[in-house]
Amino acid sequence: MKKYASRIYVCLIFAILYIPILTLILFSFNNTESTANFTGFSFEWYIKLFSDESAFLALRNTLILAVSSAVISTVIGTAAAEGIYRMKSKWLKGAINSVTNIPMMNPDIVTGVSFMLFFAAVVALLGIEDYDSIGFWAMLIAHTTFCLPYVILSVLPRINELGESLTEAALDLGCTPAQAFFKVKLPNIMPGVLSGMVMAFTLSLDDFVISYFVSPSNFQTLPLLIYSMTKKTVKPDMYALSTIIIVSVFTLLIISNLKSARKSAPDRRRKAGKVK
Repeated sequence: MKKYASRIYVCLIFAILYIPILTLILFSFNNTESTANFTGFSFEWYIKLFSDESAFLALRNTLILAVSSAVISTVIGTAAAEGIYRMKSKWLKGAINSVTNIPMMNPDIVTGVSFMLFFAAVVALLGIEDYDSIGFWAMLIAHTTFCLPYVILSVLPRINELGESLTEAALDLGCTPAQAFFKVKLPNIMPGVLSGMVMAFTLSLDDFVISYFVSPSNFQTLPLLIYSMTKKTVKPDMYALSTIIIVSVFTLLIISNLKSARKSAPDRRRKAGKVK
């Protein structure tokens, strides 16, 4: 009974998580605007999507922001994780880890309002008349900041697991500290770095609350566009766009997991050989 109960429980969890997404994907192929009845299969909304300039402009803005913030937060987060690992003081390391986790535990609305007030103060201090001139950079800083802890959380365990033996061996063989990091350590922690980058990309892609408070009038992301539509009605071509994004993110996750599995396969074989 316990075995069947656990299976039913897992099925219910997956149903709650994925039935709404599958419903959205299904109705993106509906040949009418109805969200209650599926009347026939059609690519009509995908065709209309590719002729909607506002949707493509919002998608372009979203991708530019997500890719930029993911790359910057990955570079800074990897360096920060290495710095935290090398700290000698356990008290200082614990304090920095706690401070790093604050943005993840903070409600998004608090973070969004904080950024709004901060950038308003910066604009006033610098005497900038038009906020739109720094609006994109403000959004980039905000997105990078809230993505950064997730990158550190993804990379730091990988660095802890790797240890110092490979780096010390590289230094003994004549590498400089920079060469030891980029040629030896970084390739070994790359699965964690890639996981952190994918997580940062998806978080930035999905963000609405922080973007709502920080965004300028001339830079609209996809979540903001969809929210503006809810005041009237969400067009079915947004279902099509959401489906494309879901498939793209799912593909990225599969690629990331496959690369992580290939990287960890030799380690598993070495451990199995030692056990034998």
